[in-house]
Amino acid sequence: MRRGSWKIRILIGLAIVAFAFIQRCNNKQENPYTGRVQNINMTTEQEISIGLQSAPEMAQQHGGLYPDERLQAFVDAVGQRLVRNSIARETPYQYDFHLLADDRTINAFALPGGQCFITYALFSQLNEAQLAGVLGHEIGHVIGRHSAERIAESTFWQTLATGASVGGDMGSLVSGIGQNTLLKNGRGDELESDELGVLFMIQSGYDPYEMIKVMQILKAAAGPNRVPEFQSTHPDPENRIEKIKEAIEKYSGR
Repeated sequence: MRRGSWKIRILIGLAIVAFAFIQRCNNKQENPYTGRVQNINMTTEQEISIGLQSAPEMAQQHGGLYPDERLQAFVDAVGQRLVRNSIARETPYQYDFHLLADDRTINAFALPGGQCFITYALFSQLNEAQLAGVLGHEIGHVIGRHSAERIAESTFWQTLATGASVGGDMGSLVSGIGQNTLLKNGRGDELESDELGVLFMIQSGYDPYEMIKVMQILKAAAGPNRVPEFQSTHPDPENRIEKIKEAIEKYSGR
């Protein structure tokens, strides 16, 4: 490669990297509900729209909604009780709680904007307080804007890797650093949601110690061959239990 072309590539790569950092700085905003400064590149209206559009497909991937309307209403009632008694009621999000027909996959998740799901496989192992803990955790993800933050962070690291690739041969290295950063941040999201879930349980009249039992259920479900914490977006259940105990002491003095 001629020296002139090499210099042009370097300049273009630096320009892309600079653009990524400028864009990231412009996207910084404080979450009014958690007080945490985040990199967000979408509005709450866009989050709600993404969640509503994605909800049918996500339900379909888990066999659709559970056919018992009574249980559907129960799950939604517990979720709405948490919303009414917490800062969730002050947010612009549209909270809906869905029981999925999947009786094999133990899981619960939230889409941006307030669409929350729990599989029948997990639901069937929980009492009401434990269900409240799971749903409170998912509400925490919505309030924490974790999906929106991960989307913005992924965009940042992808742009950075592109600039590094144009300017030299560092693209794969930067991309690897980005993936590790997102992994670490993902664990932070789970711990933040656990703490918020504990707070919401207390505010709604549920025993927060039932959240510890949820972690024990998840640990047992994962079995002895669960993915090591350093490879997983979720902290180890034992670490989560310790943080949950700290949150209970923080919010209830127990």
